[in-house]
Amino acid sequence: MKWILLLLLITTLTACGGGGRAVAPVGSYDSSKRKISTPPNFYTVQRGDTLYSISWRYGMDYKDVARINSIRSPYTIYVGQKLHFKANNNTRKQTSTRNPTQPTYTKPPAPVPKPKSQVATKPTTAKSASAPAPTSSAQPFTGSQNLQWRWPTEGNIVSTYSNSSPGRKGIDIAGRAGQQINAAASGKVVYSGSGLPRYGNLLIIKHNDVYLSAYAHSDKLLVKEGEIVTAGQKIALMGRTGTQRDQLHFEIRRNGKPIDPMRFLPKR
Repeated sequence: MKWILLLLLITTLTACGGGGRAVAPVGSYDSSKRKISTPPNFYTVQRGDTLYSISWRYGMDYKDVARINSIRSPYTIYVGQKLHFKANNNTRKQTSTRNPTQPTYTKPPAPVPKPKSQVATKPTTAKSASAPAPTSSAQPFTGSQNLQWRWPTEGNIVSTYSNSSPGRKGIDIAGRAGQQINAAASGKVVYSGSGLPRYGNLLIIKHNDVYLSAYAHSDKLLVKEGEIVTAGQKIALMGRTGTQRDQLHFEIRRNGKPIDPMRFLPKR
């Protein structure tokens, strides 16, 4: 009898101890870390930034940020430029002059065909480019006003949108590494990079002047800034950059504010 009681005691202690470590559910992670930051007094533009990615980071409409800083379409910004998020008397003067020592675009050293069209083209990305930017970036993009949304990938939804939770401003769709990710609607790629904290490799697509969508945690991005994409086009491969499991974090924003993607995606 004593041996039975001793055996039960050892079994109980082993189960409770967990090897000296807290046992967490498989694939769990803190989604609250992926949240919208409070806009600072000003933001200094870094290499790789776009007006869209900066506005996305702070949950603002890119049109408002452009207006406050007197930036016109196609919204070219420059490394070292200071962007403000609240209008004041000095904002127009401070932001209308770019940093002359760190331009993000320089002319190519050798002549190129059709020099007039190349000179007129300016990039929308803040970086020290050694080659001309895509010509599409110089053309204002309005997009379609009648969007037909579709699912960006296959898989189970493991996290839904929450209006009250700071880290749940979209949906998370679980899948496998390398799984195809598609554009949810036609539009223009306005950000392709990994500069936003905890989003990993991220794409932002502008669908029209109102709607943007984002595709986070990709293993590989297959499209570049300035490219026009069609609904259903393959744009990335699923991965786990910036998170702990293979998944797609998908967001839709209307005038800069997150909205529930399930309101727009077709039932399945």
